[in-house]
Amino acid sequence: MSRWTQYDEDSYRLPEGMERIGYDSDSGKYIFRDRDGSVWQGPEGAEYGEMTRVSGSSDQEAQAVMEEPSVRADGYQPLATDVSVHTSFRRPVNANAYRTLAPFFLLIGVVLLLVWKLTHSGWSTPPSPCPANATTPYMVQPGDYCWDIARSHNCTLEELESLNPAADCGTLRPGAILCLPKSMLSSP
Repeated sequence: MSRWTQYDEDSYRLPEGMERIGYDSDSGKYIFRDRDGSVWQGPEGAEYGEMTRVSGSSDQEAQAVMEEPSVRADGYQPLATDVSVHTSFRRPVNANAYRTLAPFFLLIGVVLLLVWKLTHSGWSTPPSPCPANATTPYMVQPGDYCWDIARSHNCTLEELESLNPAADCGTLRPGAILCLPKSMLSSP
């Protein structure tokens, strides 16, 4: 039990001598009686709030207020068996309820887009930087130099530089891909 539950009790919220005697579900109003026997009615849709006096001290008037059917401004009165009638004519739709759901739907949309991207893009390997018919890719190892790579694969330094115009032999990094001619390939 929470430590604030005593503040939800009628004895705490209502004036002294007031008691709740009923609830009219058609109008959404609570009915109260004070110690004098007068009947009071709360605001529509609120459990507590400013009350208005409905009648004096007679129980028949209180019963009549509780049994009074709700009637719209245009005179329509729904029947108890009228299932097709929506009760939304009494209260407007709360737009804030949809605003609180917007981040949830946004998150669902992002997840669905991510799933679609992963399933439709495929896990293809990146294309080889070397032409497939005349060259073979070679991954530079630590300590490799252009001259050593060309000599170990039986080609000249000029051929290696012509096949790899973007490669700078002065700053060759391990993991870089160089293209070597296929015809002069030999085991290192």
